[in-house]
Amino acid sequence: MSPRTSVTTSVEGRELSLSNLDKVLFPETGFTKGQMIDYYARIAPVMVPHLYDRPLTMKRWPDGVEGQSFFEKHAPRHAPDWVRTVSVASSADGDPVTFSVICDLPALVWAANLASIEFHVPLWHAGRRRKLPAPPDYMVFDLDPGEGATIVECCRVASLISEQLADRFAHVYPKTSGSKGLQLYAPLTSRLTWDRLRDDARQIATEVERVAPQLVVSNMRKSLRKGKVLIDWSQNSPSKTTVAVYSLRGRPFPRVSTPVTWEEVAECADGGDPASLSFSPEDTLGRVEAMGDLFVPSIT
Repeated sequence: MSPRTSVTTSVEGRELSLSNLDKVLFPETGFTKGQMIDYYARIAPVMVPHLYDRPLTMKRWPDGVEGQSFFEKHAPRHAPDWVRTVSVASSADGDPVTFSVICDLPALVWAANLASIEFHVPLWHAGRRRKLPAPPDYMVFDLDPGEGATIVECCRVASLISEQLADRFAHVYPKTSGSKGLQLYAPLTSRLTWDRLRDDARQIATEVERVAPQLVVSNMRKSLRKGKVLIDWSQNSPSKTTVAVYSLRGRPFPRVSTPVTWEEVAECADGGDPASLSFSPEDTLGRVEAMGDLFVPSIT
């Protein structure tokens, strides 16, 4: 796809008008909107299954990563009628929110054309349920390094969490956040309530903190994070979202939330090189071509 100023194209039979393709979204590298859409179109075969059936929150940067950004939960009024939507209760008394849902390549390209650099989804999928949000599909740990720490420390903490989860989960899937940290997803093999999920995640986080207090903090206060890794267990909530696997991030350089192997996590922890787990769009596409989709199988 050529990064021209504007083009009308057909994507799997859906006509789309793509605008401002030559706009630079990442000034540090000159990475354009057209290149971003091209990335999402090429990564779609492995990305769409992880977005499918999940309410989408878009983080948009109309003027690039050096400009203002905003989260968009509500499906835009100008969305094509073929983009699926779901209505989700926002609170006990609030009005429901109508979200877009990415179910195919045309919808992903449409959303990317809105300068949606980041795609965020919840830990549950809509399915055929009438009442949403639905029960959780995963337990997740978002590892966020404080000042003076990096993804290297996150990898060391990830190994400690993996040990705690070994008796409860057959598989735990790591991915980079695409920013500074690491995220762990454990697919649930039995249904848990959201309260139980959050309580279990918090208990695991505090236990890892007890084992390695010099490295880990489970309290959300920023003043406690210096030189440590926050295990953010609070993401285990029906109202929270995490950045979707294969999503770009709105950082100075275009980097992707990329699945990694546990061998790579161990090598980063031992080698001490944060750059070893930093992946550009082309890096990620190359990894998928060589290794396939390393992330947790889609739950439908």
